[in-house]
Amino acid sequence: MSVGVGGTPREVGMDGFGRGGLMLAVVGGGLNGAAPRCDHLDALRPVEPLAAVCPQCQARGEGWAGLVACLTCGWVACSDASPNRHARAHYEETDHPIVGGLEAGPPGRWCYPHRRAV
Repeated sequence: MSVGVGGTPREVGMDGFGRGGLMLAVVGGGLNGAAPRCDHLDALRPVEPLAAVCPQCQARGEGWAGLVACLTCGWVACSDASPNRHARAHYEETDHPIVGGLEAGPPGRWCYPHRRAV
C-alpha cells in the first residue's frame, strides 16, 4: 500500500514486485520517435513512502500542490508544482533520480536527470 491524498492508503501498480512497496510499471521506449528507456529504472526496488505529507512544508505551516515519493528511499516531498519544490531539493542533495506521484489519479514517475516522465 502507498499513501494517497489526505493520508488514505491506495494500491500502486507493481509490475511483478508483489504488494507492499511503491513502484510503478516499467515502460520501455517505443517506435516512431518515443524516448528511449530510462536506465535509472533498473535500480528501482519497492519502497514504502515515509510520510503522507511534505514534512518540510508542514513544519513551515505551508501547503503544497502535489506530493511525490523518492523511489530510491521513500522520502516524501512536495512536487515541482509546489512553490518549495522539496522533491527536487532532495534529488539535488542525494542524486536519487526518480520520484513517483502519491496523488489520486493515474500514478506517474519523473526522472530528474532525464527531465521527463518514465
